[in-house]
Amino acid sequence: MEGLLNQYLDQIKIGGKQVYKNLALFPLLSGQAVSLDYLTLDEALHDGLVEVTEVSEGGHVPDLKVVNKSPRMILILDGEELVGAKQNRIVNTTILVAAHSTLVIPVSCVEQGRWSYDSARFSSLERILPNRIRAQKAQQVQYSLRQSREFRSDQGALWDEISEKADRMEARSPSMAMSAIYERQSGSVEEYTRQFRPIEGQVGAVFLINGKVVGLDSFGKPDTLSKVFKKLVQSYALDAIDFLEPDKEIKVSRTGVSNLIQSARSAVLETRPSVGLGTDLRLDSRKVTGFALALDGQVVHLSVFDRPKNEQEGRRFSRMGSFSNRRRNRE
Repeated sequence: MEGLLNQYLDQIKIGGKQVYKNLALFPLLSGQAVSLDYLTLDEALHDGLVEVTEVSEGGHVPDLKVVNKSPRMILILDGEELVGAKQNRIVNTTILVAAHSTLVIPVSCVEQGRWSYDSARFSSLERILPNRIRAQKAQQVQYSLRQSREFRSDQGALWDEISEKADRMEARSPSMAMSAIYERQSGSVEEYTRQFRPIEGQVGAVFLINGKVVGLDSFGKPDTLSKVFKKLVQSYALDAIDFLEPDKEIKVSRTGVSNLIQSARSAVLETRPSVGLGTDLRLDSRKVTGFALALDGQVVHLSVFDRPKNEQEGRRFSRMGSFSNRRRNRE
């Protein structure tokens, strides 16, 4: 599997940067594409080809039931938000659901204050957990896999991070829903998002905030990237808004992008059966954490996050803290 991941990274080329304010991305380009045929979660939900529900009438916070009614596989991405039923959830890892199958998937709650039905089934608002929290969740899942072989997050820590982000961005809601943060910042998120476009042959991107590389998401084919590009950019834009320092001069360099890719190549790799189809690969080193999903010798999705140098930096993104937090403290 290490050879498979390195082979995937070897054929990636770095494109020209796109920048808006304190958010930048470098496109990742590839002339190769996986032969796998699948729908994205949003496509399947839109066409009524998948049903996502609580596992039972009473529900169980860390699990949801997915019924794939399609003759094609369905790709569900790590961090994708599902809204409705008894409370909103995010998916704990990237999953391929087999055609015409039912699967229980691991999730985390992103709406602490609600446990009552507002719909029988889940729907999608086409959102992904913000990058910094998603990176921390990836580390938690990796720890859980080592300890119990389960794809579980630290639910309490996740709630804390969402609560603190809501405080910083003045987006608290009665149910402490992550969606309220997106709604509160919708204008700013859209302002950022419309400045970025996928280009021909693009399968992924490396993102930088305030000139610092923060994460990489890449897929097996350009078609997948184009379908999730907007919501992916939104997840990084929300962090960029949170950590904006208007007076800071920002330098955007390709060097950090190359270094992140090299760190992914040299990371320790752990492999396990995935939740659905394929193999789950976990990357770990002093510099990065991340994961990938592979099926039939092909990489379907790869996520790599920079590893903060210390716990304080991990909880606040940088030693300086977020601009929004410092601004609030001055008021």
